[in-house]
Amino acid sequence: MFFLNLKGFGRCTGITFVDSTMIPVCHNMRRYANRAFKGIATDGKGTMGWCHGFKLHLACNDRGEILSFLITGAHVSDKNPDVLKILAKRLYGKLFADKGYISQKLFDTLFEDGIYLVTGLMSNMKNRLMPFYDKIMLRKRHIIEAINDMLKNEAQILHSRHRSLNNFIMNLI
Repeated sequence: MFFLNLKGFGRCTGITFVDSTMIPVCHNMRRYANRAFKGIATDGKGTMGWCHGFKLHLACNDRGEILSFLITGAHVSDKNPDVLKILAKRLYGKLFADKGYISQKLFDTLFEDGIYLVTGLMSNMKNRLMPFYDKIMLRKRHIIEAINDMLKNEAQILHSRHRSLNNFIMNLI
């Protein structure tokens, strides 16, 4: 962890993408029998349904370098200002996120720190003018989606064989 904080992360370029992904620790049917993460893992609902485990929040720059990450319980919302305060500690410029991060309170909190949160519009929201550059950069969110995909499929951070919390954390790192 010490090495990751010193040399492992990239540098902020003023363009940052943020996203989160669920990390289940066991199948939903077995969540009551799971003893390794009893009292630590939580139930949460994401875009793919219910999950018992954790949520990995990632922030990366436009080059695909991970800037920061945070592991929370699966029930923690993407809109939680405490989560983004930690992720955006060393960030500046614009922060591009998906529609799950739409919150006026979150926008105001980040704006006070000099970070401009850019999200898409939901279908029931009033249309507002957005600079063309921001629209183009919202389409480049596939960078962080690709990082999440590589972590899940190639680095294989998802499996249900963890027998201890230490094993889970070491596999994740």
